Amino acid sequence: YRELRPIYGVFEAGLERFVDLGKDEFIGHEPARAEKESGGRLRRVSMAVEATDADVLGDEPIWHQGKVIGWVTSGGFGHSVGLSLAQGYVPLAAAADLSAGAFEVEILGERRPARILQKPPFDPDGARMRS
Repeated sequence: YRELRPIYGVFEAGLERFVDLGKDEFIGHEPARAEKESGGRLRRVSMAVEATDADVLGDEPIWHQGKVIGWVTSGGFGHSVGLSLAQGYVPLAAAADLSAGAFEVEILGERRPARILQKPPFDPDGARMRS
């Protein structure tokens, strides 16, 4: 729930599929249109963190090339995928950097390597049977 707050735009949060800007006017239409045109300032990203004995909870800093550029909104250990996972917001330009070693997430005062996940870590192609 911390990923979806009024301080984040719908396009920043990755929820554009739920907004029809072609529809008649609605509350927030103009800000949503402006955000779509500009691309927004931030992007919500999912990350895999090389954590050891502790996982993120939320509000941990996200580092990019030696600078704090964002923050974790939530996370924890994903038992079904065997990864320490984090959700957070970073500037739009940084979200495009998929190079190895570009990101770190600070856990209990120690920076841990992290990488942006381009696909969901569990069943990325949606091949598993659904109920």
